[in-house]
Amino acid sequence: MSYNKKLEYYSNAYPRIVDIAQKAKKRIPNVAWEYLDSGTGDESLLQANQNAFEKIRFLPRFCKGFLEASIETELFGKKYSAPIGIAPVGLTGLLWPKVEQYLALTANRVQIPYCLSTVATETPETIGPKVGDMGWFQLYPPKDKDIRDSLLERARNSGFRALVVTADVPMASRRERSKKAGLAIPPKITPKLIWQGITNPVWGYHTIRRGLPRLRTVEHYTNTNDMKFVSGFVGNRLGGTLDWEYCKELRDIWEGPIVLKGILNPNDASKAVEVGLDGVYVSNHGGRQFNGAVPAIEALPGIVKTVKGKVPILFDSGIRTGLDAMRALYLGADFVFVGRPFIHGVCALGKYGSDHVAHILMDDLKNNMVQLGAKTVEEVRKAVTYKS
Repeated sequence: MSYNKKLEYYSNAYPRIVDIAQKAKKRIPNVAWEYLDSGTGDESLLQANQNAFEKIRFLPRFCKGFLEASIETELFGKKYSAPIGIAPVGLTGLLWPKVEQYLALTANRVQIPYCLSTVATETPETIGPKVGDMGWFQLYPPKDKDIRDSLLERARNSGFRALVVTADVPMASRRERSKKAGLAIPPKITPKLIWQGITNPVWGYHTIRRGLPRLRTVEHYTNTNDMKFVSGFVGNRLGGTLDWEYCKELRDIWEGPIVLKGILNPNDASKAVEVGLDGVYVSNHGGRQFNGAVPAIEALPGIVKTVKGKVPILFDSGIRTGLDAMRALYLGADFVFVGRPFIHGVCALGKYGSDHVAHILMDDLKNNMVQLGAKTVEEVRKAVTYKS
Protein backbone atom coordinates (compact mmCIF):
# COMPACT_ATOMS: atom_id res chain seq x y z
CA MET A 1 0.00 0.00 0.00
CA SER A 2 1.42 3.41 -0.96
CA TYR A 3 2.16 6.09 1.60
CA ASN A 4 -0.85 8.20 0.57
CA LYS A 5 -3.15 5.18 0.61
CA LYS A 6 -1.92 4.26 4.11
CA LEU A 7 -2.67 7.75 5.42
CA GLU A 8 -6.08 7.73 3.75
CA TYR A 9 -6.88 4.40 5.40
CA TYR A 10 -5.63 5.61 8.78
CA SER A 11 -7.72 8.79 8.56
CA ASN A 12 -10.89 6.73 8.22
CA ALA A 13 -10.04 3.90 10.60
CA TYR A 14 -8.38 6.04 13.30
CA PRO A 15 -9.67 9.61 12.92
CA ARG A 16 -8.94 10.68 16.51
CA ILE A 17 -5.88 10.57 18.73
CA VAL A 18 -7.87 8.56 21.27
CA ASP A 19 -8.57 5.89 18.62
CA ILE A 20 -4.83 5.58 18.01
CA ALA A 21 -4.07 5.43 21.73
CA GLN A 22 -6.56 2.61 22.23
CA LYS A 23 -4.91 0.56 19.48
CA ALA A 24 -1.44 1.34 20.83
CA LYS A 25 -2.42 0.03 24.26
CA LYS A 26 -3.35 -3.32 22.69
CA ARG A 27 -0.06 -3.62 20.79
CA ILE A 28 2.53 -3.02 23.52
CA PRO A 29 3.27 -4.71 26.86
CA ASN A 30 1.51 -3.36 29.93
CA VAL A 31 4.80 -2.22 31.46
CA ALA A 32 5.51 -0.07 28.39
CA TRP A 33 2.00 1.39 28.37
CA GLU A 34 2.14 2.23 32.07
CA TYR A 35 5.51 3.93 31.62
CA LEU A 36 4.14 6.14 28.85
CA ASP A 37 0.70 6.81 30.29
CA SER A 38 1.49 7.32 33.97
CA GLY A 39 2.10 10.41 36.04
CA THR A 40 3.24 10.47 39.64
CA GLY A 41 1.56 10.34 43.04
CA ASP A 42 -2.20 9.96 42.68
CA GLU A 43 -1.78 11.33 39.13
CA SER A 44 -4.44 14.01 39.59
CA LEU A 45 -2.37 16.44 37.52
CA LEU A 46 -2.81 14.26 34.43
CA GLN A 47 -6.57 14.82 34.53
CA ALA A 48 -6.19 18.42 35.67
CA ASN A 49 -4.17 19.16 32.53
CA GLN A 50 -7.04 17.84 30.41
CA ASN A 51 -9.79 19.52 32.42
CA ALA A 52 -8.08 22.90 32.24
CA PHE A 53 -8.27 22.84 28.43
CA GLU A 54 -11.97 22.00 28.56
CA LYS A 55 -12.67 25.20 30.50
CA ILE A 56 -11.59 27.36 27.54
CA ARG A 57 -14.72 27.87 25.40
CA PHE A 58 -15.07 30.31 22.51
CA LEU A 59 -17.80 32.52 21.09
CA PRO A 60 -17.26 31.98 17.33
CA ARG A 61 -17.95 34.55 14.60
CA PHE A 62 -19.74 33.63 11.36
CA CYS A 63 -20.77 35.16 8.02
CA LYS A 64 -17.16 35.75 7.02
CA GLY A 65 -17.40 34.14 3.59
CA PHE A 66 -14.83 31.57 2.49
CA LEU A 67 -12.12 30.94 5.10
CA GLU A 68 -8.93 28.94 4.75
CA ALA A 69 -6.73 28.69 7.82
CA SER A 70 -3.02 29.39 7.45
CA ILE A 71 -0.86 27.64 10.04
CA GLU A 72 2.66 27.85 8.59
CA THR A 73 4.81 29.32 11.35
CA GLU A 74 8.27 30.85 11.65
CA LEU A 75 10.22 30.23 14.83
CA PHE A 76 13.84 31.22 15.47
CA GLY A 77 14.22 32.13 11.81
CA LYS A 78 13.02 28.72 10.57
CA LYS A 79 9.72 28.04 8.79
CA TYR A 80 7.59 25.10 9.90
CA SER A 81 4.40 23.78 8.32
CA ALA A 82 2.52 24.21 11.61
CA PRO A 83 3.09 25.59 15.12
CA ILE A 84 3.27 22.00 16.36
CA GLY A 85 6.36 19.97 17.25
CA ILE A 86 7.24 16.53 18.59
CA ALA A 87 8.22 16.77 22.26
CA PRO A 88 11.16 14.88 23.79
CA VAL A 89 10.40 11.54 25.48
CA GLY A 90 12.99 9.39 27.20
CA LEU A 91 13.47 5.59 27.10
CA THR A 92 11.33 5.52 23.97
CA GLY A 93 12.78 2.25 22.71
CA LEU A 94 10.84 0.46 25.45
CA LEU A 95 7.62 1.68 23.85
CA TRP A 96 8.54 0.67 20.30
CA PRO A 97 11.96 -0.22 18.90
CA LYS A 98 13.50 2.49 16.69
CA VAL A 99 10.63 4.88 17.51
CA GLU A 100 12.99 7.88 17.51
CA GLN A 101 14.02 7.06 13.95
CA TYR A 102 10.37 7.01 12.86
CA LEU A 103 9.63 10.29 14.64
CA ALA A 104 12.64 11.93 13.02
CA LEU A 105 11.54 10.82 9.56
CA THR A 106 8.02 12.11 10.27
CA ALA A 107 9.40 15.49 11.29
CA ASN A 108 11.42 15.67 8.09
CA ARG A 109 8.52 14.65 5.85
CA VAL A 110 5.94 16.88 7.54
CA GLN A 111 8.38 19.74 8.25
CA ILE A 112 7.83 20.14 11.97
CA PRO A 113 10.51 20.06 14.70
CA TYR A 114 11.43 16.89 16.56
CA CYS A 115 13.21 17.22 19.90
CA LEU A 116 15.51 14.30 20.75
CA SER A 117 15.98 13.55 24.46
CA THR A 118 19.37 13.08 26.12
CA VAL A 119 17.98 9.80 27.49
CA ALA A 120 16.59 8.59 24.19
CA THR A 121 17.48 5.12 22.96
CA GLU A 122 19.04 6.41 19.75
CA THR A 123 22.01 8.74 19.36
CA PRO A 124 22.17 12.22 17.81
CA GLU A 125 24.49 10.77 15.20
CA THR A 126 21.78 8.29 14.11
CA ILE A 127 18.86 10.71 14.27
CA GLY A 128 20.52 13.80 12.77
CA PRO A 129 20.66 12.58 9.15
CA LYS A 130 17.06 11.37 9.33
CA VAL A 131 15.54 14.50 10.85
CA GLY A 132 17.32 16.88 8.46
CA ASP A 133 17.06 20.50 9.53
CA MET A 134 14.04 19.78 11.78
CA GLY A 135 16.13 18.52 14.70
CA TRP A 136 16.16 19.98 18.19
CA PHE A 137 18.12 18.52 21.12
CA GLN A 138 16.87 18.32 24.68
CA LEU A 139 19.54 18.49 27.37
CA TYR A 140 19.33 17.04 30.86
CA PRO A 141 22.15 19.21 32.23
CA PRO A 142 25.14 17.04 33.18
CA LYS A 143 27.01 17.87 36.36
CA ASP A 144 30.25 17.11 34.52
CA LYS A 145 30.80 20.02 32.16
CA ASP A 146 33.12 18.02 29.92
CA ILE A 147 30.24 15.64 29.28
CA ARG A 148 27.92 18.60 28.76
CA ASP A 149 30.23 20.13 26.19
CA SER A 150 30.64 16.78 24.45
CA LEU A 151 26.87 16.26 24.23
CA LEU A 152 26.40 19.72 22.76
CA GLU A 153 29.18 19.18 20.25
CA ARG A 154 27.70 15.85 19.17
CA ALA A 155 24.25 17.42 18.77
CA ARG A 156 25.62 20.38 16.83
CA ASN A 157 27.75 18.18 14.56
CA SER A 158 24.71 16.00 13.89
CA GLY A 159 22.74 19.00 12.64
CA PHE A 160 20.54 19.83 15.62
CA ARG A 161 19.83 23.56 15.54
CA ALA A 162 17.91 24.38 18.74
CA LEU A 163 18.72 23.42 22.33
CA VAL A 164 15.99 22.70 24.88
CA VAL A 165 17.30 22.71 28.47
CA THR A 166 15.09 20.85 30.93
CA ALA A 167 14.73 22.69 34.22
CA ASP A 168 11.86 20.82 35.89
CA VAL A 169 13.64 17.64 36.96
CA PRO A 170 15.58 18.63 40.11
CA MET A 171 15.37 14.92 40.99
CA ALA A 172 13.62 11.88 39.57
CA SER A 173 9.91 11.63 40.37
CA ARG A 174 8.45 8.52 41.97
CA ARG A 175 6.11 7.37 39.16
CA GLU A 176 4.54 4.72 41.31
CA ARG A 177 2.30 3.23 38.59
CA SER A 178 5.33 2.47 36.43
CA LYS A 179 7.02 0.72 39.34
CA LYS A 180 3.91 -1.31 40.13
CA ALA A 181 3.77 -2.44 36.51
CA GLY A 182 7.27 -3.85 36.85
CA LEU A 183 9.37 -1.20 35.14
CA ALA A 184 13.02 -1.74 35.93
CA ILE A 185 16.18 -0.26 34.48
CA PRO A 186 17.51 -2.32 32.89
CA PRO A 187 14.37 -4.21 31.87
CA LYS A 188 14.42 -7.61 33.53
CA ILE A 189 13.72 -10.74 31.50
CA THR A 190 11.04 -12.13 33.80
CA PRO A 191 8.30 -14.67 33.01
CA LYS A 192 5.87 -11.74 33.11
CA LEU A 193 7.83 -9.78 30.49
CA ILE A 194 8.26 -12.87 28.32
CA TRP A 195 4.51 -13.46 28.45
CA GLN A 196 3.82 -9.83 27.55
CA GLY A 197 6.17 -10.19 24.60
CA ILE A 198 4.38 -13.34 23.45
CA THR A 199 0.96 -11.70 23.76
CA ASN A 200 2.20 -8.64 21.88
CA PRO A 201 3.98 -10.48 19.06
CA VAL A 202 4.74 -7.55 16.74
CA TRP A 203 6.36 -5.60 19.59
CA GLY A 204 8.18 -8.75 20.68
CA TYR A 205 9.49 -9.48 17.17
CA HIS A 206 10.84 -5.96 16.67
CA THR A 207 12.31 -5.89 20.17
CA ILE A 208 14.17 -9.15 19.58
CA ARG A 209 15.56 -7.75 16.33
CA ARG A 210 16.64 -4.47 17.91
CA GLY A 211 17.48 -5.77 21.37
CA LEU A 212 16.31 -4.45 24.73
CA PRO A 213 16.31 -0.65 24.93
CA ARG A 214 19.60 1.06 25.75
CA LEU A 215 20.38 4.69 26.49
CA ARG A 216 22.75 4.84 23.54
CA THR A 217 23.55 8.57 23.74
CA VAL A 218 24.62 8.39 27.37
CA GLU A 219 26.39 5.04 27.32
CA HIS A 220 29.04 6.74 25.18
CA TYR A 221 30.39 8.18 28.46
CA THR A 222 30.35 4.97 30.52
CA ASN A 223 32.53 2.71 28.37
CA THR A 224 29.86 0.04 28.73
CA ASN A 225 26.38 -0.66 27.44
CA ASP A 226 25.43 -2.39 30.68
CA MET A 227 22.04 -0.77 31.26
CA LYS A 228 22.19 -1.01 35.04
CA PHE A 229 25.47 0.88 35.13
CA VAL A 230 24.28 3.39 32.53
CA SER A 231 21.03 4.09 34.39
CA GLY A 232 23.01 4.64 37.59
CA PHE A 233 25.19 7.07 35.69
CA VAL A 234 22.09 8.95 34.51
CA GLY A 235 20.70 9.14 38.04
CA ASN A 236 23.96 10.38 39.52
CA ARG A 237 25.37 12.60 36.80
CA LEU A 238 22.47 14.17 34.88
CA GLY A 239 20.25 16.90 36.30
CA GLY A 240 19.71 18.25 39.77
CA THR A 241 22.23 21.10 39.62
CA LEU A 242 20.84 23.53 37.06
CA ASP A 243 21.13 27.17 38.08
CA TRP A 244 21.19 30.52 36.30
CA GLU A 245 24.97 30.56 36.05
CA TYR A 246 24.82 27.21 34.23
CA CYS A 247 22.25 28.72 31.86
CA LYS A 248 24.57 31.65 31.16
CA GLU A 249 27.39 29.24 30.34
CA LEU A 250 25.15 27.41 27.89
CA ARG A 251 24.46 30.71 26.17
CA ASP A 252 28.20 31.16 25.70
CA ILE A 253 28.86 27.73 24.17
CA TRP A 254 25.73 26.95 22.10
CA GLU A 255 25.52 28.93 18.88
CA GLY A 256 21.82 28.41 18.13
CA PRO A 257 18.62 29.23 20.00
CA ILE A 258 18.27 28.01 23.59
CA VAL A 259 14.91 27.36 25.24
CA LEU A 260 14.37 26.72 28.96
CA LYS A 261 11.79 23.94 29.45
CA GLY A 262 9.50 23.28 32.39
CA ILE A 263 8.72 26.86 33.39
CA LEU A 264 5.52 27.58 35.34
CA ASN A 265 6.50 30.55 37.49
CA PRO A 266 6.55 33.99 35.81
CA ASN A 267 9.64 34.94 37.84
CA ASP A 268 11.60 32.09 36.24
CA ALA A 269 10.39 33.17 32.82
CA SER A 270 11.57 36.71 33.48
CA LYS A 271 14.96 35.48 34.67
CA ALA A 272 15.37 33.28 31.60
CA VAL A 273 14.96 36.35 29.40
CA GLU A 274 17.32 38.34 31.61
CA VAL A 275 20.18 35.80 31.28
CA GLY A 276 19.86 35.81 27.50
CA LEU A 277 17.95 32.65 26.67
CA ASP A 278 15.96 32.71 23.45
CA GLY A 279 12.69 31.11 24.51
CA VAL A 280 10.56 30.00 27.45
CA TYR A 281 8.93 26.56 27.33
CA VAL A 282 5.87 26.35 29.60
CA SER A 283 5.37 22.76 30.76
CA ASN A 284 4.65 20.60 33.79
CA HIS A 285 6.44 17.63 32.20
CA GLY A 286 3.16 16.17 31.03
CA GLY A 287 2.05 15.67 34.65
CA ARG A 288 4.89 13.20 35.22
CA GLN A 289 7.18 15.11 37.55
CA PHE A 290 5.45 17.15 40.33
CA ASN A 291 1.84 16.18 40.99
CA GLY A 292 1.33 19.35 43.03
CA ALA A 293 2.07 21.68 40.12
CA VAL A 294 -0.49 23.86 38.39
CA PRO A 295 -1.91 22.70 35.04
CA ALA A 296 0.48 24.14 32.49
CA ILE A 297 -2.27 25.82 30.45
CA GLU A 298 -3.33 27.77 33.56
CA ALA A 299 0.25 29.00 34.06
CA LEU A 300 0.57 30.13 30.45
CA PRO A 301 -1.26 33.51 30.59
CA GLY A 302 0.83 34.80 33.51
CA ILE A 303 4.05 33.94 31.71
CA VAL A 304 2.84 35.56 28.48
CA LYS A 305 2.04 38.71 30.46
CA THR A 306 5.48 38.72 32.08
CA VAL A 307 7.54 37.99 28.95
CA LYS A 308 5.68 40.64 26.91
CA GLY A 309 6.79 39.25 23.57
CA LYS A 310 10.51 39.56 24.28
CA VAL A 311 11.10 35.91 23.37
CA PRO A 312 8.88 33.16 21.91
CA ILE A 313 6.84 31.07 24.31
CA LEU A 314 6.55 27.33 23.72
CA PHE A 315 4.06 25.05 25.43
CA ASP A 316 3.32 21.40 26.18
CA SER A 317 1.42 19.23 28.69
CA GLY A 318 -2.04 17.92 27.99
CA ILE A 319 -2.47 18.65 24.28
CA ARG A 320 -4.42 15.85 22.62
CA THR A 321 -6.23 17.64 19.77
CA GLY A 322 -5.83 20.50 17.34
CA LEU A 323 -8.44 22.33 19.39
CA ASP A 324 -6.18 22.05 22.44
CA ALA A 325 -3.34 23.48 20.34
CA MET A 326 -5.59 26.35 19.28
CA ARG A 327 -6.47 27.05 22.91
CA ALA A 328 -2.79 27.30 23.82
CA LEU A 329 -2.13 29.59 20.85
CA TYR A 330 -5.10 31.74 21.89
CA LEU A 331 -3.58 32.17 25.34
CA GLY A 332 -0.31 33.39 23.86
CA ALA A 333 1.86 30.39 23.07
CA ASP A 334 3.86 30.81 19.87
CA PHE A 335 4.37 27.09 19.37
CA VAL A 336 3.16 23.87 21.00
CA PHE A 337 4.80 20.49 21.44
CA VAL A 338 3.07 17.12 21.75
CA GLY A 339 4.59 13.98 23.23
CA ARG A 340 2.47 10.93 24.02
CA PRO A 341 0.20 11.06 20.92
CA PHE A 342 3.16 10.79 18.54
CA ILE A 343 4.41 7.74 20.44
CA HIS A 344 0.91 6.28 20.30
CA GLY A 345 1.00 6.69 16.54
CA VAL A 346 4.14 4.59 16.10
CA CYS A 347 3.05 1.94 18.62
CA ALA A 348 -0.36 1.59 16.96
CA LEU A 349 0.44 1.93 13.27
CA GLY A 350 4.16 1.54 12.73
CA LYS A 351 6.60 3.81 10.95
CA TYR A 352 3.99 6.10 9.37
CA GLY A 353 1.77 6.28 12.44
CA SER A 354 3.38 9.48 13.64
CA ASP A 355 2.77 11.05 10.23
CA HIS A 356 -0.91 10.29 10.74
CA VAL A 357 -0.85 11.94 14.17
CA ALA A 358 0.78 15.05 12.70
CA HIS A 359 -1.88 15.24 10.01
CA ILE A 360 -4.68 14.80 12.56
CA LEU A 361 -3.35 17.63 14.73
CA MET A 362 -2.71 19.96 11.81
CA ASP A 363 -6.07 19.30 10.14
CA ASP A 364 -7.93 19.62 13.44
CA LEU A 365 -6.17 22.90 14.18
CA LYS A 366 -7.12 24.32 10.78
CA ASN A 367 -10.67 23.02 11.06
CA ASN A 368 -11.20 24.59 14.48
CA MET A 369 -9.72 27.89 13.36
CA VAL A 370 -12.28 28.04 10.55
CA GLN A 371 -15.07 27.03 12.96
CA LEU A 372 -13.95 29.90 15.19
CA GLY A 373 -13.82 32.32 12.27
CA ALA A 374 -10.04 32.83 12.26
CA LYS A 375 -7.70 32.61 9.27
CA THR A 376 -4.46 33.09 11.18
CA VAL A 377 -3.03 32.55 14.64
CA GLU A 378 -3.12 36.32 15.12
CA GLU A 379 -6.88 36.22 14.56
CA VAL A 380 -7.21 33.31 16.99
CA ARG A 381 -5.67 35.50 19.69
CA LYS A 382 -8.36 38.14 19.09
CA ALA A 383 -11.18 35.65 19.63
CA VAL A 384 -13.70 35.98 22.45
CA THR A 385 -14.07 33.29 25.08
CA TYR A 386 -17.17 32.50 27.10
CA LYS A 387 -17.08 33.43 30.76
CA SER A 388 -19.54 31.39 32.82
